Amino acid sequence: MQSHSRRPRTDLWQTAGSRTPERSQQVRPDMADIATITGLFVYPLKSARAVSCPRVRLTATGFEWDRQWMLINAHGVFLSQRTHPQLACVVPELGPDELWLHAPRLASLRLPLISSGAHRSVRVHRDACVGVDEGDVAAEWASRVAGEPARVVRVPVNTERLANPAFAGSVPAPMGFADGFPVLVCNQASLDELNTHLPERIPMERFRPNLVLEGLPAWAEDRIDALTVDGVTLRLVKPCTRCTIPSVDQQTGEPSTDPAPVLRRLRFDKVLHGVTFGENAVIAAAQRGEIARGTVCEVSFGT
Repeated sequence: MQSHSRRPRTDLWQTAGSRTPERSQQVRPDMADIATITGLFVYPLKSARAVSCPRVRLTATGFEWDRQWMLINAHGVFLSQRTHPQLACVVPELGPDELWLHAPRLASLRLPLISSGAHRSVRVHRDACVGVDEGDVAAEWASRVAGEPARVVRVPVNTERLANPAFAGSVPAPMGFADGFPVLVCNQASLDELNTHLPERIPMERFRPNLVLEGLPAWAEDRIDALTVDGVTLRLVKPCTRCTIPSVDQQTGEPSTDPAPVLRRLRFDKVLHGVTFGENAVIAAAQRGEIARGTVCEVSFGT
């Protein structure tokens, strides 16, 4: 589809908590609409700064290079801004053959895009999985960033980690080191609405989306079944429950305006036992396609 502007729909969708594992997997063609993709982001190192992309290539695990590396502690458990907010100051830079990681007061770390280290057991939340160790030089750098013994690991070529099938469905949805699902979709209008309730406006980067939509009313994402663009289909399967990271300034790593109290009032999900913002998605078709910023996508709404 060609990019073009469209006035947002004027109706307001207040449907948090309606997306459940048992909800219909069928898309209703009569609910189709369109929206514009205005932001595409990858996070090569889990919990580090985002890389804004003019276009992204889809792989079996989501957007190419997204959450392909992460820091782990001495017990193999992942590190994130929840406990190490200074990770927000780590700036990734993707080159033709390597990933550069830049951190304040440290020499930059170079990691080849093709890894061949030893496999080690790691953990992301409750998921026990495997990471490829990036070696002792990377471990020394990671330890200085984290302020404790740490190592850098990479997603193996043939990852066996899958999104929760209770939400993702019967077709396996492999992923890298993302928290729980391959892709996170956010709606700019929902952030705009949220900001009207906050003492200070916060930017979208606080919610760390992969894909940002414009042209829909606030909270319309709660009822989106699928997004289709240039032969690629993303199926939205679960509201994203939020942790403390949206309260961290993504430029400084310092505490800042916390949206959680307002989200708790407006967006508490009794089924998921948490506040939500954004929708987790899986790739339903064209696992090797591409998505470009500025492209219009078809939006199919569920019941």
